[in-house]
Amino acid sequence: MSNGHAEGNEGQGLQKTLGFWQVTLYGTGSMLGAGIYALIGRAAETLGNAIWLAFLAAMIAAVLTGLSYACVGSRYPKAGGAAFVTNRAFNRKWLSYVVGMAVMMSGLTSMATGSQAIAENLQRAFGFDWSTKLVAIGIVLLVGMVIFRGIRESMWANIVCTVVEVGGLIFIVAVGMRFWGGVNYLEMPPAASDGGNALLAMVVLQGAVLTFFSFIGFEDLLNVSEEVKDAPRNLPRGLITAMLISTVIYMLVAITAVSVVPWQELAGSKTPLMEVAQRAAPWFGNIDRVFLAITIFSIGNTALLNYLMGSRLLYGMSRQKLLPSVFGRIHPVRRTPHIAVLTLFFIVTLLILSGGVKQLAESTVLLLLGVFTIVNVALIFLKLRKDEPKGQFEVPLVVPVLGALVCLILIGVRVAAAFSSVNPASKTAPLVSGAIVLLALVLYAVIRPKKVPGEISAEED
Repeated sequence: MSNGHAEGNEGQGLQKTLGFWQVTLYGTGSMLGAGIYALIGRAAETLGNAIWLAFLAAMIAAVLTGLSYACVGSRYPKAGGAAFVTNRAFNRKWLSYVVGMAVMMSGLTSMATGSQAIAENLQRAFGFDWSTKLVAIGIVLLVGMVIFRGIRESMWANIVCTVVEVGGLIFIVAVGMRFWGGVNYLEMPPAASDGGNALLAMVVLQGAVLTFFSFIGFEDLLNVSEEVKDAPRNLPRGLITAMLISTVIYMLVAITAVSVVPWQELAGSKTPLMEVAQRAAPWFGNIDRVFLAITIFSIGNTALLNYLMGSRLLYGMSRQKLLPSVFGRIHPVRRTPHIAVLTLFFIVTLLILSGGVKQLAESTVLLLLGVFTIVNVALIFLKLRKDEPKGQFEVPLVVPVLGALVCLILIGVRVAAAFSSVNPASKTAPLVSGAIVLLALVLYAVIRPKKVPGEISAEED
C-alpha cells in the first residue's frame, strides 16, 4: 500500500453523523449502565434510606467534571480528547500517554467483564452449557462487527439498548411511586447516624465515591467528538442534557427503592431492583425474566459504547503520534478505524481468557478519577493562557478548580479506605492502578512518540 493511499484515507477523516439527540442518547446510555441494578444495594448498606444523599453528592462531583469536559469538547472536538488536552496544557507527552492508556484500559476491562456477564445471563435464560468465555468472545466479535459497520449503525444499536434500560428504570419508579413518603429518608445505619457530624460527612463521602462510578461514562463523548456534527455546539449541550437525565432517573430510583423495600433488605439482596419491582408490581408475571433481558441490554450497551470509545481513542492517539500510525487508518468504504477495531477485539479476547478481569476493572475506575483530575487541571492552565482559542461553551474558572478538588478528595477517600482496611483484597485497586501507570510509562519509553499531541498541524486544522 502506498503512502499516498494511506494518507488519502486518513484525510477523509471520520464520518460526521451524530446530532444533538444522538449525543444525548450516547451519554445517557454510557451513564445508565447495568451497574445501577446492583449499586442500589451496596449504597443502602452504607447510607440506609439516605441513598439519595450519596447520589446528590456524586452528582455535584460529576457535574463539575462534566462541565469541564463539555468545555474541552467545545474547544477541541478530537478523538482521544483527554490525551490531546493534557498535552495541549502541559506539553508532556508521557503524561498524555498515561492519560490515554488509563482511559482505554478502563473501557477494555469493562468490556471484558460485561461480555462475560452477558454470557452468564444468557446461559441462565436459555440453559445452554457452552463455555462462558467462548460465548463472551462471540459477543465481543458481534459488537465489533457493528462498530466496524459504521457510527450510524452503532448509534441505532445504542438507541435501542438505551430505551430498554431507561424503560426498566422508569417502570420501577412508576410502579413504586405509590410507596413514596412512607419512610424517613434521612434514616442511616446506627454506626453512621450515631457517630457525629464528622463521621456522617465521611460516610456520605464514601457513599459518593461508590455512586460517583454510576455517572462515569460522560468522558466517552470526547472520543467520538470528531463524528459529531457542529461538535463545538452539540457536544456540550448533549453531554449536559445526558447528565441531567441520568441524575433525575438515579434520584427517583433511589427514593423509590428505599420506599418499597427496607434498606436492610436492599443491602442484603443480590438483585435489589428486581426485589423492588416484584414487591411494587406483584401482578406482573415473569418479571424476573423481563429484568434479566433488561440487564443483558444494559450491559450490552455499556460494552458497545466502551468498544466505540476504545477504537476512537486508539485512532486519536495514533493521529497524535502517541501510537503507531497503523491504528489511525480509516476503512475507505465504512469510514471507521478498522485496524483499531480489530486490535481491540484481540486485546479484549486476551483479557477474557486471562481471568481476574473484575479486579482490574475496579482498579481502572480509580484511574479514571485521576484522569478527571488531570483534565480539570489542564483546563485551568488553558483558560489562564491568554492566546488559547475559546470554544462556544465556556465555564468559569471555579468549575475546573472545584472539579479537580472533588476528584482528589474522592481518590483520597478511596485510597485511605483501602489501606485502613484489614482485608488485604481491598488494597488491590490502588496497587494495580499504580502498576498500570508504570506499564504505560514503560510502553511510552519503548515507542518514543516524536510529535506533541496538542500541536495543531495543517492536517488537523
